[in-house]
Amino acid sequence: MINEMQWVNALSVRPSLEAAVTEVVDRVTKSLSQSPDLGILFISSAYASDYPRLISLILEKLSLPILIGCSGGGTIGVDNSTQIIEVESGPALSLTVASLPEVDVQAFYLTPDNLPDLDSSPDAWSKLVGVPLQQHPHFILLSDPFFSGINDLLAGLDFAYPDSVKVGGLASTGAMNVQSSLFYYTSEPSELKLCHQGTVGLALNGKIIVESIVAQGCRPIGQPYQIMQGGRNIILQLGKLENMAQPIVSRSSLESLRELIKTLDKDDRQLAKHSLLIGIVSDEFKHDLQPGDFLIRHLVGFDPQVGAIAIGNPIRPGQRVQFHLCDAKTSADDLEFLLRTYVTVGELDKKIRGALIFSCLGRGEAFYDKPNFDSWLFRRYLPQPPLGGFFCNGEIGPVEGKTFLHGYTSIFALFLQPN
Repeated sequence: MINEMQWVNALSVRPSLEAAVTEVVDRVTKSLSQSPDLGILFISSAYASDYPRLISLILEKLSLPILIGCSGGGTIGVDNSTQIIEVESGPALSLTVASLPEVDVQAFYLTPDNLPDLDSSPDAWSKLVGVPLQQHPHFILLSDPFFSGINDLLAGLDFAYPDSVKVGGLASTGAMNVQSSLFYYTSEPSELKLCHQGTVGLALNGKIIVESIVAQGCRPIGQPYQIMQGGRNIILQLGKLENMAQPIVSRSSLESLRELIKTLDKDDRQLAKHSLLIGIVSDEFKHDLQPGDFLIRHLVGFDPQVGAIAIGNPIRPGQRVQFHLCDAKTSADDLEFLLRTYVTVGELDKKIRGALIFSCLGRGEAFYDKPNFDSWLFRRYLPQPPLGGFFCNGEIGPVEGKTFLHGYTSIFALFLQPN
């Protein structure tokens, strides 16, 4: 139908890149009833020697005004039996194509040298991505895993476009001797790039809604604490919170952790030896904390002499934190909770047209001991939208309105057409 948004995905595992391109293009073309406005591709390292030919091979068979993508250590998409599969080794090419009436699509390629400093005005960030501030675009970002400015980029886009959703991932590879790669093409102006550094992105503005599901795969243990002393990424003193009241006891952070470990059962104590993390509460005013209210970060070091814990994120006194554990069952339960909540709490008449998944390399079959788990669970709750994506070196998505770079996370981006 005219003015109906369309998203289509096709995945091929043919060993020849030419055959894989032919298959995915044939399948998306048969499903589209309108001219496509953009393409997003994810490709495995098995085709690495043919990366320089990839964009041209696709454009020879399918006219696209914009095409971006990246390499992945695993590739996700819809196979020829309409099943969503996660290909974690071997050849795989996933192509998502969308027809977006009344949506402006702006593509951009950034390097660290392009980024404004964090003291710059929102206008500098608007000029960078080519989207006026009065618009409310949503962003898809694909970056190289060593892009030094990724956190500054996310903070700058949040500053300039606070109401916009930003999702994406860091490119990855399935082979030690293969560089991760980014793919970028625009027809106006004509520009084609295969690069190993920087960020490629899309800004989508107009009659489109983008929503996200961020599954960090952890469960809290014990009670929340308040940071009493600390700075940079080092927590010195924690105060235990009871029913969100004032901290009743202040101890060194390491002593607080040791005290907590003693209260755990045998299985959780064993799990804490290798899968202990910390969650930072994102909304300082929220009392009834749920799984999605924490920004999960690693514990990166301990100082027994002063009882300090270093974590993988800046902190400040007054913030609330809670220790978390992560395992396959917890991760599965967390994702199911978020999907079930999205389906039951959301509007029943949502028109979800398409979806992308950005999943950590640490998830997948080795983690769950079964293939296609995250994708299978997604389709169980949301059977209609075509899903494409890849396994990332880091995942980009929001927590309580701020955008972060995550690890061990699956992030789903859902593309909806307004009623």
